[in-house]
Formats: sequence, C-alpha cells, structure tokens
Amino acid sequence: MRDPRSILITGASSGIGAALAELYAAPGRFLALTGRNQERLEAVATRCRSRGAEVESALLDIRDAAALAGWIAETDRRHPLDLGVANAGVALGSNGSAETAAAVRQTFAVNVDGVLNTVLPLVPPMRDRRRGQIAIVSSLASFRGIPGSGAYCASKAAERVFGEGLRGDLAPFGVGVSVICPGFIRTPMTDVNPFPMPFLMEPERAAVIIRRGLEGNRARIAFPWPMYAACWLLGVLPPAWTDGLLHRTPRKP
Repeated sequence: MRDPRSILITGASSGIGAALAELYAAPGRFLALTGRNQERLEAVATRCRSRGAEVESALLDIRDAAALAGWIAETDRRHPLDLGVANAGVALGSNGSAETAAAVRQTFAVNVDGVLNTVLPLVPPMRDRRRGQIAIVSSLASFRGIPGSGAYCASKAAERVFGEGLRGDLAPFGVGVSVICPGFIRTPMTDVNPFPMPFLMEPERAAVIIRRGLEGNRARIAFPWPMYAACWLLGVLPPAWTDGLLHRTPRKP
C-alpha cells in the first residue's frame, strides 16, 4: 500500500516496531501502537506525535486474544485500519543446552498465537472494505531449524507459511499480505547475543526496507540478501549436509 493513513503496530516499544512507527509518523496519519514496556512505548508515541501523527498507545499482552481483539475492533471502528503490522515476538535462549518446555511453549504462545491474535481480527473488516494490508514479521530463521533455537525457528516458519497462504486467500478481496523476513537487527533481543551476527543492521535501515517492500505489496520482504541466500540454501540442502555445521553454531544465552 502506497500511503496507509491508519496503521496498527504491535511490539512498537522497541526495535523494528518502534522504527516503523517513527518512519510512518507524519501529519494526517494515525498510529495505534502496542507493546509491553510502558515507558519505552510512551517514548515512541511521544516521538511520533512530535512528527505530527495522531497516536494512541496501549499496554497489551498479545497472548490475550480477547483483550487484543477488543482493542483492534474499537480502534478500527474509530480509525478504519489500512495497515496492520504483526511485529511483536520473542527469542528465548537455551544456555547451550536443549530449550526448556516452558521456553518452547512461551515462544509459540507469543510468536504464533500472538500473530494469530493480531491478524485474525484485522481480516474481516479489511475484507469487507475490500482494501487494506497485513504485514507479518517472521525471520530468516524460518527457513531452517537451528539447534538451541528450534522453537524460535519453528514459530517463525509457522508465521511465514501462514502469511503466504493468507495472501492468496485475501488477494481477491483487495487485501494485501506481506511476510517480512529480516536477518540480524540491532534490538534489545539481539543485544544479549554473545556471538558475531553477520550483516547486523540498524532498525531504522530495516524499517526503510520494509516500508519500501510494503509499498510494492511484495509477498516476501527478506533481507539482507546475502543472509537471505544463505538461509534459503540451508533450508533446501539435505540435512545430512548441514547438520554438522549447524550443530557447532553458538547459542543464545
């Protein structure tokens, strides 16, 4: 969508979500922002207002389907949404061992259920209006399961494949769906990683790439391209060829 006027973003208190909010902030534009950190969320909202945007922020847990659906419905009633960005997510570590059952369940609850809780309430009103766009922030990690991050990779794969299927379902109604697959982005989530992160990108740069891709209604917005090529290749090569390499990769604490 070239010029969305009413935009909803989850996970807007930091990282890609905050950068997108500030990039889109402008006079005549409405932003509905949600996150889990009140102080950071309000700081983002204040910066967006200083750029001329009308902003409403809400402290919500995206795992709470009823609360999130109610907020989205009320927001859409007052400001029919042109673009919804399902961005909020977690990447929990494994401390060099297998992921705990609690970490696996929490990862899926936030990354999969949270995306569904965001996207599904957006579909009916956009479909009825026969316009709108949905963006789902997945990851380049969605192309191959990585030891120590299996739950994260699997949850992001579920997001990606769900979005790819939903795109075909909604296209006849004039609603676009794009799946965003970033590599390493400098955020609080990656700040704790004690290992080298190839092609680490600032969130502001990522936001520019994402916005450009959304304006073109691209099905998949994957970047940076060298990491995209490497992750795609890891996903298509036989596991027997890649297991040894991936078993030696460093793990998130």
